[in-house]
Amino acid sequence: MESSQKSILSVDGVEKAFGGIHAVDRCTLKVLPHSITGLIGPNGAGKSTLFNIIAGLYRPDGGEIWFDGTRIDGLPPYEIVHLGLTKTWQIPHELRNLTVLENLVLAAKNNSGERLLNLFFRPGQVKRDERQWRARGREVLKLTQLDGLANEHARTLSGGQKKLLELSRALMSDPTLVLLDEPVAGVNPALAGSLMDLIEKLRQNGRTFFLIEHDMNVVMNRCDWVIVMHQGRRIAEGRPETVKADPAVIESYLGG
Repeated sequence: MESSQKSILSVDGVEKAFGGIHAVDRCTLKVLPHSITGLIGPNGAGKSTLFNIIAGLYRPDGGEIWFDGTRIDGLPPYEIVHLGLTKTWQIPHELRNLTVLENLVLAAKNNSGERLLNLFFRPGQVKRDERQWRARGREVLKLTQLDGLANEHARTLSGGQKKLLELSRALMSDPTLVLLDEPVAGVNPALAGSLMDLIEKLRQNGRTFFLIEHDMNVVMNRCDWVIVMHQGRRIAEGRPETVKADPAVIESYLGG
């Protein structure tokens, strides 16, 4: 990864403390466009906290975050999503009693049905939008191979299928950059492979992925670039094979 390339995401000196504990401690890192960048580190390294800060769920105590030329630290999550950055969860947050397709329709941005007054004064527009988003949702479900489950309630899905639903919901906002928090955790190897194949296909079509993952096979075989966090800071980065051999990484995370 050449330093001369322009980053799509830049984290500069970001800090976040909870009480006296510095979960993120002056962390600085960059993600390049059209890449699959992995973020690894031991439990408690600050990875998920950093993702939540980037996504606007936590406000940083210091530092700056820039996404695609716009400073986003301090913005509410919905504004960050509208800019093209979205996040999935380690534990899927599906709406259990809605169908798979309904979960996707609710995740669409700029949906006129979200505004109460439109239901009364622009019902025709609301119906047209719903048809449009349902059609878009079916396209996404076909891409993630969940189209056969479109009318099933989300609560009936397996753990792996819920991970695919989580990614499907993220794709409904047409993101430029997706933050993936342990996308294959708890997923059987065959489905994990299919999920990562899909992510690679989406990357080839122009999207960027920044993922937290503890499965080293995924990190070493699927990521272009790997960043290592320890005690809230970036301690190493590089190509997977370089990071794997870094003494600081071996000591802090991979073990001797």
